[in-house]
Amino acid sequence: MIIAVDGPTASGKGTIAKALAAHYGLPHLDTGLLYRAVGRQVFLDGGDPDDPADALAATSFPESLLADPHLRSEETGGLASRVSIHPVVRQALFERQRSFATQAGGAVLDGRDIGTVIAPEAEVKLFVTASVEARAERRWKEMRGNGSDVPLDEIVAQLHRRDARDTGRKDAPLIVAPDALVLDTSALDREQAVTAAIEAVEGMMPAR
Repeated sequence: MIIAVDGPTASGKGTIAKALAAHYGLPHLDTGLLYRAVGRQVFLDGGDPDDPADALAATSFPESLLADPHLRSEETGGLASRVSIHPVVRQALFERQRSFATQAGGAVLDGRDIGTVIAPEAEVKLFVTASVEARAERRWKEMRGNGSDVPLDEIVAQLHRRDARDTGRKDAPLIVAPDALVLDTSALDREQAVTAAIEAVEGMMPAR
């Protein structure tokens, strides 16, 4: 069984995907982390994330980079959004994601184009979303907890820019798959969101 979990940044899709993987005993892949690694590698290379050639070269990042704590920073998130608009980058990472999705026994993947591009045949598709305000507050609290004091209004602006890039790119834009169930987590805490997601998955799973 393939479970595809898509949605914008800070919507809670990563938390939900990890919980679903644990609940159903399936391997999990945060595909956004791959794009963050590419963005981080471009930075380390001194390249330009808006240059397709520089971004493509960064797709050969070492596996060890996936453990770099800098990948979770807001700066790297912005770089990931910029490199992800390049079709050559998306194609370079496609096979890696596709192989994970189609492994024996199934998998849970979260990202922005899992249910539409990476695994359109997924038996279960969730699109996790939340208001910009709710997402910004979550990210602000997370960053405050990590010792980063970024103004809330700046995070709101960053999210608006990222959403515009993610939904407006020509190649694999962030959209809701026609057969996906939309889960709005704006008013839900972590436990409520996970419970709602499990209930949604149970309702979408094929009869066994």
